[in-house]
Amino acid sequence: MLADHNPLESLDHWEDDLLRRYPQPSLSPTQPQMTAAPQAAPQSANFRNYEAEARPSVKEFYRLNHRYQTLAFNQQKRAEYLTLDRRSMSIWEAMQFLNELVDDSDPDIDLPQIEHLLQTAEAIRADGRPGWFILAGLIHDLGKILCLWGEPQWAVVGDTFPVGCRYSERIVFYEAFEANPDKHIADYQTECGIYQPQCGLDQLLLSWGHDEYLYHVVKDYLPAPALAMIRYHSCYPIHREQAYLHLLKDGDQEMLKWVNDFNQYDLYTKRDERMDVEGLRPFYQELIDKYFPEKLAW
Repeated sequence: MLADHNPLESLDHWEDDLLRRYPQPSLSPTQPQMTAAPQAAPQSANFRNYEAEARPSVKEFYRLNHRYQTLAFNQQKRAEYLTLDRRSMSIWEAMQFLNELVDDSDPDIDLPQIEHLLQTAEAIRADGRPGWFILAGLIHDLGKILCLWGEPQWAVVGDTFPVGCRYSERIVFYEAFEANPDKHIADYQTECGIYQPQCGLDQLLLSWGHDEYLYHVVKDYLPAPALAMIRYHSCYPIHREQAYLHLLKDGDQEMLKWVNDFNQYDLYTKRDERMDVEGLRPFYQELIDKYFPEKLAW
């Protein structure tokens, strides 16, 4: 059964697929800057072409994600994980723990997870960004340790979206929501559903995954823009497709600019080049120590 719920040979295949959907712009700014949210392209043109060409394993992944990510499932996982009593680890220990997550498609070639984290952080560092920004890049995917605790892929990665209200057609593979029980609960399928208009991004229950989990682990230690990068970096329906704007409050769009700024590093910095983990560790350990206690509750 677990194999049936893990159709991707590697979690990286989801991120590779994001690159197909959101290819790197051919022109980049000469100086790093906080960017506005991109204009959403017409859903009918972009998504139909993308969905038709997606690999079968990715289609199956989204079918499972959209079928099982219900409001009740979200509440269940929050109750299960947000007690943060599974393990006590430092940030670096969590990075080493994540290294146990091996790419099943080619374990001899795939870079260790810690090197992917360092690639993102080093790209941010090279652009002269503040320490908290660099640190957000270093740790943003640590929530994927959920896989090591037996969670299926569709409950760890994937585009996140609000549950408990009408699904936006700007969510990729929108048609797959027909199999979700919440799609047939009238109270959950109004424009606002369980929410109030302009309630604010921080009041939304987003589909469960690594973003939300890690946010709760680190929320007491980092400034608000870094926390937004961690919590919302997979929420493509909102920060890239501009859906659910009727639920955002004053200030949310400004915060989402930080998420989009971070997104360029999240999507476009992974490569095959090896990282000198031990050589880089002193810099990053000092940065970690500046913001975090020796051990965190996970």
